[in-house]
Amino acid sequence: MKVVSPESVGLDSSILENVRSYLEETYVSQGKYVGTLTLVARKGEIAYLDALGFMDREDQRPMQTDTIFRIYSMTKAVTSIAVMQLLEQSKFRLDDPVYWYIPSFKDLRVFQAGEYPNFITSRPKRHMSIRDLLTHMSGLTYGFMYRTNVDSAYRKINSQSPKNLDDFIEAVSKMPLEFSPGDKWNYSISTDVLGYLVEQISGLKLDEYFKKYIFEPLGMVDTDFTCPKEKLDRLASLYEHNPSGEPRFMETPALDVTYLSGGGGLFSTMSDYYHFASMLLNQGELNGKRIIGRKTIELMTTNHLPDGKDLTEMSESAFSETPYAGVGFGLGFSVMLDPAKSQTLSDIGEFGWGGMASTVFFINPKEDMLVIFMTQLIPSSTYQVRRELRSLIYSALRPE
Repeated sequence: MKVVSPESVGLDSSILENVRSYLEETYVSQGKYVGTLTLVARKGEIAYLDALGFMDREDQRPMQTDTIFRIYSMTKAVTSIAVMQLLEQSKFRLDDPVYWYIPSFKDLRVFQAGEYPNFITSRPKRHMSIRDLLTHMSGLTYGFMYRTNVDSAYRKINSQSPKNLDDFIEAVSKMPLEFSPGDKWNYSISTDVLGYLVEQISGLKLDEYFKKYIFEPLGMVDTDFTCPKEKLDRLASLYEHNPSGEPRFMETPALDVTYLSGGGGLFSTMSDYYHFASMLLNQGELNGKRIIGRKTIELMTTNHLPDGKDLTEMSESAFSETPYAGVGFGLGFSVMLDPAKSQTLSDIGEFGWGGMASTVFFINPKEDMLVIFMTQLIPSSTYQVRRELRSLIYSALRPE
């Protein structure tokens, strides 16, 4: 990846160097992150690309710019683009009931009381729509929330690691919703359901669809639901936060993955995700290849929460990949509504998302800038590095 002078794109190189020193002194040298890889691009050029620490602590393999990462929920942006590509072909409408495409969702009920499998439920106020899935207002949840009897039931049916998408949908269709669709916002398995919808509507397996309509056109050569054997030497190790010492090494499958999780299953590299994020910043096009329309991107990055509310007013979740205050949600992305309320350096209209292993990307159309941060530490809520990166990077912008 070619890196240009920060000054050539309106950034101050001496201030950008604070990113390296801060990450090194605060996180990597302290053993909080085993390694990091950070990219800053503006005006279509990479102005900062820096690797710190190791991709694997045990074998002392240095972090490289072509390291492969588990990007977890940064997969959601890819799935959301796939869904909206199909919308552009009028394969469905946003207000279509999900059960038109997944018949088992027709009789979904809303939790009132009880424990699995003995629930007291009621009829939802209305059927779940595809838009509800894109906005996380579907009434679904995640098993790792540890908040309700419904997410407890998800853990009992092992909703996070089914054999395949068919088994996943069958299991979820038997669970009650936490609330009536459209009533609240809750971070959830909604995007996994969208991945299944992509298969049903397109007639292709999710990995095949991604490859044909997103990865190959964008030149994303290392992004997939598995890490093949010949690339395992480039795969970063995954770690879990350990309050009493160094992060714990985690063993995770990389080969022969059968469950294609549209919500969190992809492996990727900095170069590949930079291509994807650049396409988003460039209004759906990269290197002469249009992936999605400009108006579609505009719709996806508009706040879809009712009455212009932010996540503090709509969220049921105890956890998300973004701060709540001053932040809304579009069709697959968080959307900055009020930088002052969020108490972060940013602009109205910044959008992005993060992943469970502390990866994150954010795109600022007003500044024609994007940032991608890669590391491998679970959970992403361990440190406030995402807000810190905004302070470090936005302060490098020079007067126009």
